[in-house]
Amino acid sequence: MSDSIVIIPTYNEIENIESIIRSVLSQHKHFHILIIDDNSPDHTADKVLFLQAEFEGRLFLEKREKKSGLGTAYVHGFKWALANRYDYIFEMDADFSHNPNDLEKLYNACHFGTADLAIGSRYVTGVNVVNWPLNRVLLSYFASVYVRLITGMKIHDATAGFVCYKRQVLEEIRLDKIRFVGYAFQIEMKYRTFCKKFTIVEIPIIFTDRTKGQSKMSNSIIIEAVFGVISLRLKKLFNSL
Repeated sequence: MSDSIVIIPTYNEIENIESIIRSVLSQHKHFHILIIDDNSPDHTADKVLFLQAEFEGRLFLEKREKKSGLGTAYVHGFKWALANRYDYIFEMDADFSHNPNDLEKLYNACHFGTADLAIGSRYVTGVNVVNWPLNRVLLSYFASVYVRLITGMKIHDATAGFVCYKRQVLEEIRLDKIRFVGYAFQIEMKYRTFCKKFTIVEIPIIFTDRTKGQSKMSNSIIIEAVFGVISLRLKKLFNSL
């Protein structure tokens, strides 16, 4: 049994899924993986099912009926992880933009350090992003600046999707109240953690854009983030968060 589960949502990640699973499970630290697949047309889930025989007891799959958004996938995974008594619960992308070698850094920040939430941060020591076009870097960087101004959180990478939560954080956050699905989901989770006065620590990482598969970014996700931050702040002001 491991104390740590890495949740990886997937939709059409057949080009990456086997490699990311093998890389995570080959780390010195003993991790488990939960794949949340949204019925990928490219049969990502079938590949996971095939690999489960090799990684019995370490690789798990939850297959949903349709594509329902990143936020709902993670909430599904959080509830599964809490029910299965994991102490450290990670978010991670399937496309190697997050380096599996950095998982242990996040774990150590929570297990041995003071962090209740450890963030794999692209911006805490400058801009550590590889292969992104300049407009994407600027969008992401200034999104975090905007979030800091609106919410008061002292976080350099508010939209980061590479994180580790202690189980106590997810137990106290009202997961059924989470409404956002893209960038705004990542912001909402950090803001709820911040409002509960948990300790948030940023760990510097190098983020590398995917080389296989397609990005899930869309204009609707950006719009949700812009207005979602204001919505979160207003809910906090009126004690309805």
